[in-house]
Amino acid sequence: MTIERKEKLIFAPGCALMLYKPDLAEKLHSILSEQFANVDMFLTCCQHDPQVTTETRIINVCPGCDKRFGSDYDQVSTVTLWEILSESDFFPFPDYHGMEMSILDACPTRENEKVHIAIRKLLKKMNITITEPKNTRTNSTCCGDSYYGLVSTGQLKSLMTERANEMPAREVVVYCVSCIKSIYIGGKHPRYLLDLLFSEETLPKTFEPDEWHQQLKAYIEVH
Repeated sequence: MTIERKEKLIFAPGCALMLYKPDLAEKLHSILSEQFANVDMFLTCCQHDPQVTTETRIINVCPGCDKRFGSDYDQVSTVTLWEILSESDFFPFPDYHGMEMSILDACPTRENEKVHIAIRKLLKKMNITITEPKNTRTNSTCCGDSYYGLVSTGQLKSLMTERANEMPAREVVVYCVSCIKSIYIGGKHPRYLLDLLFSEETLPKTFEPDEWHQQLKAYIEVH
């Protein structure tokens, strides 16, 4: 994946990552700035107009941000962090020695095969053995979180358990912070992709659906 040197790059970690592990956002910002020079941190939520020029490209971590920035705002060009890192020769990938993991593809990427390919390249670089679920990539099933507010909390958790049970392996790679919560509620062990890249443990933290969405809403309102 080629980054045009004339482009102004900004890094959008996304609201969920800033709530989950803002220190990882800072580490990524430092790495990207070192490689591409003066990459600004961009904390405006994707639900608000980013007000950037056509010469600016937003590097996204959150799959929802990447889809919304790319589709809702005509002047915005986007690329995912995963596409950049999968083609990189500067990131020090850890070695997981062939550990078996399944993978949950995030709903906003369902029509974006470039992301699916990049994610799997990253897992291969980390020596992770991928055991795909039956419903994957463009046919991936929602983790359940998209139904928040549409069904009762009990029904929501049942959907999360149903999706988690589709995963052949106990360890499940996710690249959406809300998917961490869903897979944890569903009874499997989520492994957030950024945590894997930085050899950190994935923590569910705030995982009850009402509490998590209230936390997100409050953050979004001020960003």
